[in-house]
Amino acid sequence: MIRFQQNTRPRNDTPVHLFAVGQTVRMKSRMGLVQKTAELFQIQSKLPVKDGSPQYRIRSDQETHERVTTEDNLEPADNPAV
Repeated sequence: MIRFQQNTRPRNDTPVHLFAVGQTVRMKSRMGLVQKTAELFQIQSKLPVKDGSPQYRIRSDQETHERVTTEDNLEPADNPAV
């Protein structure tokens, strides 16, 4: 049986988006996978949190479509490429 607590406080532990709309980012390289290019993306919009990680809509000038990715896959473009 599930019981719901009454008069509980709302949770304030929702992750905060680290990147701003318009900021330039790149995809993090993953272990064992070679990244085709150090392609740069621009944050188009912030999306709701998924599985504890904020999401973003990103776009590259070299592509005709947008992508959706979680924050843990992105890094600021001013970081040196790994």
